[in-house]
Amino acid sequence: MVTTPIQPSQHPLAEYIHKFEQGDALLKDNPNNLLEVVGILKSYGVVLDKYSDNLNYIAKYQFLVLFPFFKYFNGDVSFSKLLKHWWHDRINYEYAEYCMRGMLWHGGGKLDEYVDSKEFKVNCDRAIEAKLKSNPFILGLNKIFPNFLLEQAKMSAYYAALGQFWRVMSDMFLSLSDRYDAGEINSIPDVVQHILDGLVADASRPITFEVDIKGEIYTIIPEEAGLTFLMETAVPYVEAVFFRGFPFLGTVSYNAQANQVPHGQEDFTYGALYADPLPVGSAGVPPTLLMQDMRHYIPDYLHSLYKNSLRGEDDLLVKICISFQKSMYCVTTAALQGLAPHPLGTKDEQEMLANRKFLEGWMNRFVSSCLVNVNTDVLKL
Repeated sequence: MVTTPIQPSQHPLAEYIHKFEQGDALLKDNPNNLLEVVGILKSYGVVLDKYSDNLNYIAKYQFLVLFPFFKYFNGDVSFSKLLKHWWHDRINYEYAEYCMRGMLWHGGGKLDEYVDSKEFKVNCDRAIEAKLKSNPFILGLNKIFPNFLLEQAKMSAYYAALGQFWRVMSDMFLSLSDRYDAGEINSIPDVVQHILDGLVADASRPITFEVDIKGEIYTIIPEEAGLTFLMETAVPYVEAVFFRGFPFLGTVSYNAQANQVPHGQEDFTYGALYADPLPVGSAGVPPTLLMQDMRHYIPDYLHSLYKNSLRGEDDLLVKICISFQKSMYCVTTAALQGLAPHPLGTKDEQEMLANRKFLEGWMNRFVSSCLVNVNTDVLKL
């Protein structure tokens, strides 16, 4: 029963709006959900640590390398690692690039504006000249197609930005696991508060990018550009990866006549919050790579839950996806709490109305998501 001084919402997802206004999370609070969310975020934190290291390596050391054959090796190339790479006994860094390209394509925020600025072009031109001054063919090609190398530099900037974003998130998720083990995290709202505190603590952390070219440092994104962790990486990441995403090859047709892909990118609903867990276990669907990576680092208590379920480990990737999706609703809860125009516990009627409008606007985007499914027995393990 809602006892606020404003009328109950008439939105189709009014239940979740009222939960938000009362300080609850999008995900139901129960022991199983808590175990799943903390366990999967521990595994995700380990994987993000590796993704972050590789993205930062590519940004800094593979800058303007047009054919980076060994970009996933972090500078340590050996025959044994090459065999493991070919055998796919490795971390699937391709998924990290999938997320990076999603952020680059969907854009949004000051980072998107900065990579189209004159200042960014001047910085890149200086680095391009230094990097390729002994390669007249590529420099000549760049004069014919003046945006060719600049677009490569933009992509490197997004490698760096996402690498820095995931560095923070990895540490946040691993510390969440440590606090859970110590008995400090006892509910889903505790999880959300931990994530919110982490987002706020690093909100103004600067996002910068520089490269080392023959021993000299070239700044591509200076600290003076004013790009920060929360607004320039966290918010665009939620938009591009949680909500919009890309249609998965093999699951829908890209043929324009088939009309299976929306005309406007703002209508894309292929992000983590909408993903059907069943296709995720299939070849060719990018999140399958992430689920395979997290499979190696699942804590014992979560692994036991999976093994004791109906199908045991036969559908392990599907189970991991379900748990991961639950955890992403917790992260989204924290993000929306942080972005709300006023504290959600406010008693001021005008502030409550502003929050209500904010929440209803976001809930419009959740109507076709998996929000209801993750809160029912439909996906029960």
